[in-house]
Parts: sequence; C-alpha cells; structure tokens
Amino acid sequence: MMMALSLAWRQFRSHWSAGDLRVLFLALVLAVTATTAVGFFTDRIDGALVRQGGMLLGADLLVSSGKPLPDSYQQEAQRRQLSSTQTMEFPSMVVRGEHSQLAEIKAVDAEFPLRGELVISEQVAAVGVSDTARAADAIPSPGSVWVEPRLATLLDVKVGDLLEVGERQMPVSAILEREASRGGDMFSFAPRLMMNLADVPSTSLIQYGSRVKYQFLVAGDAEQVRQYSAWAQANAGKGERVQDVSAARPEIRSALEKARQFLGLSAMVGVILAIVAMFLASLPYVQRSLDTYALMRCFGASRKLIMQILLWQTFMTGLLGSLLGCLLGYLAQVGLASLAGSLFLETLPQPGWWPVLTGLLLGFLTMLAVVWPHLARLTDVPALRILRRDLGSIDRHHWLSFFPGIAVIAGMIYWHAGSFKLGSATILIFLALLLLIALMAWAGQHLLHRLSDGRGGLWKLGIAGLKRRPGMAVAQVAGFSLGLMVLILLALVRGDLINNWQASLPPDAPNRFIINIQPHQIEGVKAFFADTDIPNAEVFPMVRGRLIALNDTPLDTSKYVDERARRLAEREFNLSWAADMQADNQMLEGRWWTRDEHGQPQLSLELDLADTLGLKLGDWLTYDIAGTQLKVEVTSIRKVEWDTMRANFFAVMPPGLLESFPASYITSFHLPLGNDQALNALVREYTNLTVIDVAALMEQVRGIMDKMTHAIEYVFVFSLFAGLAVLYAALVATREERVREATLLRVLGASRRQVVLAGLIEFACIGVLAALAATLAASALAWYVSALILNIPYQFNLLLAVLALISASLLVPFAAWLGMRGFLDQPPRQLLHSM
Repeated sequence: MMMALSLAWRQFRSHWSAGDLRVLFLALVLAVTATTAVGFFTDRIDGALVRQGGMLLGADLLVSSGKPLPDSYQQEAQRRQLSSTQTMEFPSMVVRGEHSQLAEIKAVDAEFPLRGELVISEQVAAVGVSDTARAADAIPSPGSVWVEPRLATLLDVKVGDLLEVGERQMPVSAILEREASRGGDMFSFAPRLMMNLADVPSTSLIQYGSRVKYQFLVAGDAEQVRQYSAWAQANAGKGERVQDVSAARPEIRSALEKARQFLGLSAMVGVILAIVAMFLASLPYVQRSLDTYALMRCFGASRKLIMQILLWQTFMTGLLGSLLGCLLGYLAQVGLASLAGSLFLETLPQPGWWPVLTGLLLGFLTMLAVVWPHLARLTDVPALRILRRDLGSIDRHHWLSFFPGIAVIAGMIYWHAGSFKLGSATILIFLALLLLIALMAWAGQHLLHRLSDGRGGLWKLGIAGLKRRPGMAVAQVAGFSLGLMVLILLALVRGDLINNWQASLPPDAPNRFIINIQPHQIEGVKAFFADTDIPNAEVFPMVRGRLIALNDTPLDTSKYVDERARRLAEREFNLSWAADMQADNQMLEGRWWTRDEHGQPQLSLELDLADTLGLKLGDWLTYDIAGTQLKVEVTSIRKVEWDTMRANFFAVMPPGLLESFPASYITSFHLPLGNDQALNALVREYTNLTVIDVAALMEQVRGIMDKMTHAIEYVFVFSLFAGLAVLYAALVATREERVREATLLRVLGASRRQVVLAGLIEFACIGVLAALAATLAASALAWYVSALILNIPYQFNLLLAVLALISASLLVPFAAWLGMRGFLDQPPRQLLHSM
C-alpha cells in the first residue's frame, strides 16, 4: 500500500510538471467551485428565509383558530422551554367624529413579537416611511392604540387624537409603520389598529358570534420548534391551523424559488461542461500513462499495484481539487451574498458545512466518473505495448466501462436539479443536444469530404485531417459546441430571457386591490379609474361557496392526507363568472365556453387546485352557496400566473349561473404616485371598501428579480470558464498527434505557412460545424429555460445567432493557432528528437 502511495505521488508530480493534469485539475476545481458557491449561497438564503419568515409571522410557528385555543398548547410550549405569546385579531369599525372605517384590530401582549420587530413613527409621511420611524421597545401601553398610516389618513388622525374603539375612547400613541406577523394571505386584512390585549374586555367588542382569530405563537430552538410543530399538528382540533415560516409571504417565496432554480440550472451547466473538459483532458493523460504502466509491467508490476496507483492518483487529484474548489466556492459566494443581501431584513446568516460535504462528494464522484472508463485500459495494458503502439486501445469490452461513469453523472444531475422532473428534462435535453451535435458533425464531415474531392493544395490537406480522425473530429466539434453554447446561452440569458422574465412583472403591474365592492358601487369605482387615468382596470365578481360533494358523493375532507389539500377542501372559495378567459391564463385541458353555452353548469379550475384536490375533467362538483346547492361539471383546467399580482380565481363559471347569488366585487390596478388622496376620497365615499396596498410587496418581488439577475450572471461566469476549458481541452487532446503530423510535413518540405494554413482550414471547418450546432443548442436551451422554468414566451434572436456564428467560426481557428505556435516555431530536427 505504501509503495503504491509513493509511486502515485511521484507520478502525480510528474504528470503535473508535464502539464497532463493541469486542465483536468482546473476543470474539477471549476465544477466544485460552481457547485459549492451556489450551495453556500442557497444555504444562506434558506437560513435567511427561515429567519425572515419568522419575522413575517412574528414567531417560528403559530397556531390559529376561530375559537379560544386550549391551554395544552401553552403547557407543551413551557415543557419544551419555548417562548410564547397570544394575540387576537378581529374586524371592527373605528370611529372619529363623523368618520368611520373598518379596521383589522390586533390585540397583543407584552411578549409580542417573538421574531422581528414593530416599527413606529410620530407622523404619517407623504410618501413611504416617515423620517421619524424607529423600532418600538414595547407594545401599545394600556389604554392607547397604534394605527397604520393608511388608517390614519382615512380617518384624518394624528398622534394624540382620540379614536372610538368599541365602548372606549383611546388615544393614538404612535403610527404603526411595519408589523411583524403581517405575512401570509394578503387578502385577509383591512387597515391595522394595534392595541393591548388587556384592553379588549373593556371595549365590549367581542360578543357572541363575533369573528375572532385567536393565535398562539412560539419561538425558540429550531429542533424544539420542529418537535412542537409535529406535536401540534398531531393534536390540532377541528378548525385549528398550525402554520410555520414556510407559509409566510408565498409571493416572495415563489419569486425566490424561481430564482434559486435558475441559479441551480446555471451551476449545473457549468458542472456538465467541466466534466466534458475533464474527460477530454484525460485522453492525452491516459495515452502517456499507457507507456508508463506498460514499462512497469515489464518490470513485474502486478495489475493490483497499478490499480492502487491509479486509485491513489484519483484520490489525490479529487481531494486537492475539491478542497481548492470548496475554498474558492466559499469566497465566490461572498459576491453572491453581497448582491442579494439587501433583499432581507437582516444580514444573511453564515452558511453551514453541508455545501463542503457536497462539494467533496461531487469532486470524488466526478473524478471517478472520468477515470473509471480508463481503469480497465490502464490496468490491463500489456508489456508488449513498448514495442507495439496499437496495443492498449479501447475495444468493445472497455466501452462498457463508460456506463458507471454515465450513471454517476446522471445521479449528480438529478441531485443538482433538486427535482426529478427538472433532472430528467435536463438529461434528456443534454442527450438530445449531444445527438444533434454528433449528427451535425458527422453530416458536416461527409459534406466537407465531398467538397474536397477533386481539389488539391491546402484545402485538401486541411480536410484530410478530419478524414484521419473522424471520431476525434466529432468529439472536438462536440467539445467546441458545448463551450461555445455556454457563451451564446450567456448572451441570450443576459439579453432576452432576463428581460422577458423581468417584463413578466412590469413597472405598471397592479399595486392596489379593492375588495368588498358592492354592485351599486361599481360605477363609482369605474369613475375613479377614469378620473385618475388608470387604464385596463377590470372589476370581477366574487361569490362565496363551499365544495360539499364530488360526483354526487359527499366530500370527506379527512381522506386528504396532505394538510394543504385538507385545508383547501374545508375552506370557502371565491367563485367568479366571466364570458372570456383572462389574457394571462393558459388553457391546459378542455376548452372555454362559447356564448351559446352561457348559463350551462360548467366550471374552469386552476391547475394547482385541481392537482391538489385530485380533480379532473368530467368531474361534477357541488357547491353550497348561501344555503343553495349548485352542481357544475369541470370542463377546463387553466394555468394561472399568480405572481403577476392580477386578480385571478381558482374556480370560474360562465355567465348566467351565479348572478342570482349575493356577490361582491374585486379589482386590481396600478396606482401612480401622487394619487393616494383620490383613492382615500373614494374610500370615504364608500366606507365599506377595503383597499389592499401591495406596493411594498411588489417592490420586494421586483428587487428579488433585479438582484437575482446579477446573481445568475455571476454564476454563469463559472460556466463561461468551464466552456473555455472545454475548448482548450479539445485542443490538448489531439496536440501530440498534430505535432507528429506537422513534423512529418515539415520534414517532407512543407513550409511553416502551409502547415499553419492547413491546420487553420481544418479548425475553421470544425469551428463552423461547432458554431452551427452551438447556436441551435443554445437556442433550444434558451427556449427550455424560458418556457419550462420561467414560464415566459421565447423569441428566437436571429441577429445574435448570426453574430455568434461569425464570431465562433473565427474563435476556434484562432485558438488553434495559439495552440500550434509552440511547436511550429521549432525546427524539424528538434521536433523529431522530441517525438
């Protein structure tokens, strides 16, 4: 064992000095760096999401119910040494003089919040947050209240004014600028008024039949919170809901998940390219090692000893490359974190050790995947190869050794993708791209061969190089294509895809919702839109209904194992009707109704709801609407883009079915700066309206897109370097053979200029084929990312494709000329001595 280790170390230093291992080592470092950089970054993002999710909940976990919660929740929290607090939320009218406004009252105790903070100010700012804003060091004192700026504006109150809250007259002691626990469903709240929990009984607001949400919040050690969550979910009674940080701000989490998926894809492209570069770089290393091990076999080295030497070399390369990659990955993630850190309320937490372990595992598995196909060749090399150079080449038996390495690479792709669907799609697309590239290379070679027939001179000499190495020519085209593909894809991503992604949330996206619009108020709301020059604002009807039966069988919600499915089945839905499908909806199954089908019992369902509840086309659903049952058939399933912030519905019916039921209306629109007073005047005219301001949420989602755009570009730098490594490795793979050919041509009388031009013609042909394949492959990948990941339309960029084709056709022969300069400047006699 020690002999094998000593010999392995000597050979490792020898190959490193000769340059055989440098490209392979560099590609390995790039693969591990890209993986660990994204791993460290996403680990910090996950930690920040958990912490910020806790700030949005005001705790690590909360239990809510429409009735007082049992004492067992508090007793269990005390047993696990978790901090806890209780709150109450309920709607009530708040009065000041002749003005009244529906408010969402939140009563809290002295321990609130357990996570995050309350930000208060002394006055309402004209725009944004007041300059006097500060973190509160306590909750409202007994007998006083805090109000949100919107409520203060609606009631025209300032700090010190009295408000009538139930039977109490209570002064406003502060303006509530920001509140922990404001995450979750953004349609569940009116303007906020916060008061001390001890004041609730004296207001006489809570009476029999009052709609109150009781909440019990806990925070503490992560493991204890996880165990408490499991206990609470197992012991939750009917109507009691356990909510953790994963449910906070679903719109923001959706944007971050999409960005993280894109980051993972970017890193995965770099890893695949690095593996290709490693394999190409291993070919000359193996060719030189065959002679070394054949000589060792002459001196009696056993197959076992050679295997041990190879495994030790693999371990050394994998360990050193992985450690260096992990170190560079940690340094690289600092740049990523600086790009995204401002998205969160606090600084990003430090990453854990898991990315280091995954980076080391990736490094060793990658080395094993690359080396494994060559182990059989190197361990079985005959001693006779010293005399016969043809011995030790790959045969059919050795080709089978590629499958374990392919399996390892496929496994890494699945792991890196994070989902079976994305991993499978990536593998299939990658294989399809390789097949496309190989077919184009093969067809291109045959076309070039035909074009060279009957020709002489340098053109025929250049094409002859492709004829002598048909397999390597295909491999070089594939390698060049993959490297160039990343360059083209980077330009496409930076130019078209990111712009389209950001355009999916345009600057004029809705930032206000108005709910509780009554039928007689619709004309007044539309007049407000006209007076404030707000275009394309639609008003949609809403009817509350509960699903009670599926295909004439009463709905048993206990059969749903998934908590979200059970919750959806138990809740009331906002049903709506429409003659036409909204423009941002996509029909997936079935069809929309025609004008002649208005009034027929049809239903269009949203895809996620249908999948969660197991509903399909042809199912008959029965809804209970205000005590009346309505039975409808599922005739279509739609895909809805919820993060566009437009009003959308899970369930839509044709006109003529719901008009007889009590309905309210909802609208979403973009309110330009400076029109807040006009909106307040509308609310004063119709006091029942509830306006929901999502401008801050929109800015946060848009900020995520902007920051993640730069993060994605940052990660693609690794893919860029990996692509360049593929280009260089493909040149190195045939360098020795080209040295021999150039030497023979020089000996036979060819000038340096003729040898250079012949080589440039060969590589120009390879470059043209590679550029065509790379352009098609990059466009296909761009379409895949656009359609399947970002869910945005893709348009082929012809100008960029032409520029990429011209640039790539010049880049490859230029790179080849740089690689050939070293040995072309040497005299033929010196080249003969070095062979």
